[in-house]
Amino acid sequence: NVDEGRGLWFAGDVGTGKTSLAMLVSLAAERAGRSAAIYPVTRLLAEIKDTYDSQTGGNYMRLFRRLTSVDLLQLDDLGAEKRTDWVLEQLYAIVNERWQDERSIVVTTNTTDLDDLRQQIGPRTVSRLLEICDEPLPLMGPDLRLSSAG
Repeated sequence: NVDEGRGLWFAGDVGTGKTSLAMLVSLAAERAGRSAAIYPVTRLLAEIKDTYDSQTGGNYMRLFRRLTSVDLLQLDDLGAEKRTDWVLEQLYAIVNERWQDERSIVVTTNTTDLDDLRQQIGPRTVSRLLEICDEPLPLMGPDLRLSSAG
């Protein structure tokens, strides 16, 4: 429930419909008059890095406030990014701020094992996501992209 700062977490193999479901949730929130921001995590991290470049004129705090103040933030493909201390710091800062402000989040990931995800994005971030979203909802089945392409 967006009003209560709750979230959803979809986990499953490639092509099982995680992003499609997350997009439907974000669309429903927008149709209900809520603000939403949708980011593949790798693009989000690139945009954050871009704010450090003085030539692009990016503003880190403006982007951070947007990420943490929208009613619903969709993070797509969490765990696909290269793990670095900087990545861990950025992901935790965003998720923790949303948790503190009781803001909703929708997450998709191919990583179905929580221990593997803890290794990838850090135990603090996983812990906060579990508080916001509860356990990941597993999506199983064949790669729907391959089914529709054939």
